[in-house]
Amino acid sequence: MIIDTHSQLFTEKALETMPKPMLESYKAVFGEEMVVSIRDILEDMDRAGVTMTVIVAVDAETVHGYKVPNDLIAEPVQENPGRFIGFASVDPHKGKLATEEFEWAIRDLGLKILPHLIEINPNDPLMYPIYKKSIELDVPILFHTGTQFHAGTKIKYCQPLFLDDVAIDFPHLKIILAHFGFPWFYEAVAVIQRNANVYFNIAGWAPRHIPEPMVRYIDTILSHKVLFGSDFPLITRKRIVDELKELPLKEKTLDRIFSENAKRLLNIS
Repeated sequence: MIIDTHSQLFTEKALETMPKPMLESYKAVFGEEMVVSIRDILEDMDRAGVTMTVIVAVDAETVHGYKVPNDLIAEPVQENPGRFIGFASVDPHKGKLATEEFEWAIRDLGLKILPHLIEINPNDPLMYPIYKKSIELDVPILFHTGTQFHAGTKIKYCQPLFLDDVAIDFPHLKIILAHFGFPWFYEAVAVIQRNANVYFNIAGWAPRHIPEPMVRYIDTILSHKVLFGSDFPLITRKRIVDELKELPLKEKTLDRIFSENAKRLLNIS
């Protein structure tokens, strides 16, 4: 079993609300072929031998008018049992409505937060009701960390160090750092290593381009914390799987990356 803990729902309907400058900036980096169907997603999974994949919603409605609704994520989850895991999204600027939406939307296993799109540091008290609700519902939160390519947004909100405060204030909150915080990956390593409740994924990276020091950490002190992630359609899952197998990683590390760590974190039997 291979579990992808991070991919996008870049269907035509999902991309309708992405502001045009953001969409153009993504196309400039990743190419024009970003719009995919549910069938395209399933075929990419099958080519790579991926059993299940997380698909994420986006709620940055108050700041950028950008929203991939939780209902849109729920549809393929319900129609393809055992293949999709839905991660909801809420906009903390909506206050109590955000926590109510979160509780209503959790039909599966998690929540996705993009600090640069909501323009809030993860350790801002405005976020804390959402963290409390996440603990109550026993679901992880996936945070975008590190650089990103949404035009007009600022990466300063995506520094991994903010999540050290969150991990300490909420030791029972399950936290995932997406993209291992690059370019602040040493900072991310420190946060992950010292906090038992913090994990990370390699989504969006062709493994042959992962910095060599990070590969060493993945194969040693962080092997029990690393998760497979694709960020498809920005990169194909098969490329990630093939290149991971070409890295100097122990077999046990690959087992942990592909499934063991995700099963434990997401309570998948």
